[in-house]
Amino acid sequence: MTQIFTLTLSPSLDSATTTAKIYPEGKLRCTVPVFEPGGGGINVARAIVYLGGQASAIFPIGGPTGEHLKELLDRQGIQTETLKTQDWTRQNLHVHADNSGEQFRFVMPGARISDAEFEQLVMKVQKIPQGSILVISGSLPPGTTLERLTGLVKHAKAMGLRCIVDSSGDALQACLNLGGLALVKPNQNELSALFGQTLADPDDVRTAAQELVQRGGAERVVVSLGPQGALAVDRNICVQIIPPPVKKISTVGAGDSMVGAMALKLATGADLVDMVRFGVAAGSAATLNLGTRLCSLADTQRMYDYICKISSRSAS
Repeated sequence: MTQIFTLTLSPSLDSATTTAKIYPEGKLRCTVPVFEPGGGGINVARAIVYLGGQASAIFPIGGPTGEHLKELLDRQGIQTETLKTQDWTRQNLHVHADNSGEQFRFVMPGARISDAEFEQLVMKVQKIPQGSILVISGSLPPGTTLERLTGLVKHAKAMGLRCIVDSSGDALQACLNLGGLALVKPNQNELSALFGQTLADPDDVRTAAQELVQRGGAERVVVSLGPQGALAVDRNICVQIIPPPVKKISTVGAGDSMVGAMALKLATGADLVDMVRFGVAAGSAATLNLGTRLCSLADTQRMYDYICKISSRSAS
């Protein structure tokens, strides 16, 4: 199986808690917080390991929050390659209100990475074996320019790495302009932003995704459609996978679970259809959990079997 590495430029220590209700000024009594590792690439690596695969997560850490983040990943058996930075790793807060069922996500700015620190991260990427998959996921920290990101992606591609980019806005556009990405996973709004227009009609979404492939931006484009699943295209196939009906508790981590599952399938040489089926299954499985928990293998396999069964009936 192809080796998988993930890169998170803006990791976080995530804490999740619940309270009876949320209102201004009063003291909101909360349950004991649950701490989880956070950040796009880190969550992708976690999802891959939860699904029975292996992945190594590369990311910067700073201060006690960074040490706590690494300790949590060590406990979960996640392989890590870290770089100590001067700025402390950020801490995010997720609060579930019992009375309404609503979830409030307080996301802090990422820790700054100095030029020298960024170059050390690039050096870690340069040590990844040729032919491996590199998943670059999450937001850019304050002060990190698009030029630094694209320079890193250029290095990775020149080394023969297969790059998956899960980002948005200018960062995603800049990476697509480089071309030759193995996979991108925008949601419908992010795809609309890339084209500067609202893509509400399914045909418009399909046409836009196919255009990204035809331009050479990415070999595979998977558009997340929320309750409607995902639309996946490459140069030969266009397919939409509908998720099974589930009662969603939280959507936190669903996208990262989906990317992790798809990266794992890509590493095994699976085709686009099987890859996106497994991705939608993992994303759906993640929504069954409260707080910042990701997909489980048992839930994902159950969802995947359901999707395969329904797809087989539709094809017959």
